[in-house]
Amino acid sequence: MANMNNSTEILIITASNGENLKLANRFQESCKALQIQSNLVDLTKLDLPLYNPRHHSNSEVPNAIKELNAELNQVSKWIICAPEYNGSIPPVLTSAIAWLSVQGDDFRNLFNGRPIAMATFSGGGGMELLLSLRIQLTHLGAQVLGRQLLSNYQKPAKDESITDLIKRLKQMKHLQV
Repeated sequence: MANMNNSTEILIITASNGENLKLANRFQESCKALQIQSNLVDLTKLDLPLYNPRHHSNSEVPNAIKELNAELNQVSKWIICAPEYNGSIPPVLTSAIAWLSVQGDDFRNLFNGRPIAMATFSGGGGMELLLSLRIQLTHLGAQVLGRQLLSNYQKPAKDESITDLIKRLKQMKHLQV
C-alpha cells in the first residue's frame, strides 16, 4: 500500500501497469507542481482476489481488501486512471469495487458523496470505459467530476488538461450523507 499521511488530499488509483500507470504518474507529478499532496495506489501490485459472493457471505474478507478499504477511506478525493477492457471496466478495478462495496452495512458507504475524477489512456476508444465507470460510481453515490480525460496514442493527454482536472477536483467537497 502507498505511504499515507493525514495531509494527503488526492488519491490516484490506477488499474493498469502500462499506459494508465504512466498517466497516473503524470497526475501525481502535476499534483506535486500544484503543491497538492497525493498518493498513488496501483491495483495491479496488490494481491486482490476476484470477488466471489461465497467468500463475502462467509465473512472471509481478505486482508488486502481490508487494507485497501482503510487506505481509500483516509482520502476524500480520488482520481481513477484505467484502460478500457472489452468495451468496459478492467477486471482488477471491477473486482476491487465489488469487494469495496460490500464492506460494512451500506454498499455505498465508501463511495457516497466522494468526489472522483476519471481518466483513461486507451488503445481502443476509451469512451465505453468512461461511461461504464461513471454509471457505476454514480450508482454508488459518488460525485463524479463532469470533466473527464480520454487519451490514446493519437491524442495524448495534455498537461493543461491534467492540471485543470486536478484543480476542478480540488474545489469539490466530500458530501457527508
